[in-house]
Amino acid sequence: MKALAILPMLLATAQATPPATIDGLPFAVLPKQELPARGCAAFLWTTNGTRALVAMATADPAQLRLSIGGTITDLPRDQQQGLGGFGFADTAEYKVGDVTATLDMKITARGDLKDGASVPEGTLRLDRTGQDSVVLPVVGLIGCA
Repeated sequence: MKALAILPMLLATAQATPPATIDGLPFAVLPKQELPARGCAAFLWTTNGTRALVAMATADPAQLRLSIGGTITDLPRDQQQGLGGFGFADTAEYKVGDVTATLDMKITARGDLKDGASVPEGTLRLDRTGQDSVVLPVVGLIGCA
């Protein structure tokens, strides 16, 4: 009887543990992220397969947070082009060491969102020296402090 009583707890624990990678890609699920004290942040989820928080971009400081293979990495913005709004560009490149991430996102202001916007479509590209490039479709929300 005790084994049956423990089973629901084990299942809940197994389901609450994020996978090391999302659908076999080098990206892993980001744990819950907080809105920054100042500026805006874009919270981005995968659109295909497992729906998971995959990235958080902040406008100030200008950086992109990813979990690559389970290691959370903050990449500073290296360059950008286009005026997407809310402190973000249409296209931004983030880089640290041999890792480069390019975020393209369409930002849409909506009347039903206060202090933020939606990201109805976007792509996140990951380039690492000596490894295949990966492009992941994303959607999201922008929130501002």
